[in-house]
Amino acid sequence: MSLREILNWRYTTKAYDASKKISDADMAEIKNLLRMSPSSVNLQPWHFIIAETEEGKARMAKGTQGFFHFNEPKISNASAVVLFCSKTDADEDYYKHIADTEDKNGRFPNEDIKNGFLGAVKTFAGIHKYDLKDLQHWMEKQVYLNIGSFLLGVASLGIDATPMEGIDVKALDEEFGLREKGYTALVAVSLGYRAESDFNSTDKTPKSRLPESEILTVI
Repeated sequence: MSLREILNWRYTTKAYDASKKISDADMAEIKNLLRMSPSSVNLQPWHFIIAETEEGKARMAKGTQGFFHFNEPKISNASAVVLFCSKTDADEDYYKHIADTEDKNGRFPNEDIKNGFLGAVKTFAGIHKYDLKDLQHWMEKQVYLNIGSFLLGVASLGIDATPMEGIDVKALDEEFGLREKGYTALVAVSLGYRAESDFNSTDKTPKSRLPESEILTVI
């Protein structure tokens, strides 16, 4: 499919065919997609929990009890579910870890360039930590960059997805011990294949977006 065709094909899936499973090969592509997402100063302030088994999805569904019960079928009937988590803080040790990883991967031809990169990371993180005082929110923005890339990427594989902010993040933080590890849950994304009964399918309901004339200014 062309990019235009992929964009028109994908939608927020409301019902999954529980009998259809994502192949191991496609799951490997999905995991690499998560890892390769861009982030500001390559901070990568994220962690992902991937539920592929019935047991795993049952644990993930603990975030849909009570008020968010309407999202439970989107987890239980999906082939897999990815929980996107964000770091709650970052410090000099983490910045150095990022720089050391880049160094091991051959990104820096010499120590001066490595130190320049590390200085840039500290500078931008420091602006958000001390001046704007929104470091955690800034890191969450990086996770949302990943989600946007992820939704387009899985659609290119012919896989349906449902991003869900309608989850009990506290319950999921507790279920997976996230806060003790320095993370918090943000969004769950179900993956699989649309059911024939899905009322929201692009086969049944045309997509609606504001016109280009309203949202684009070309200069």
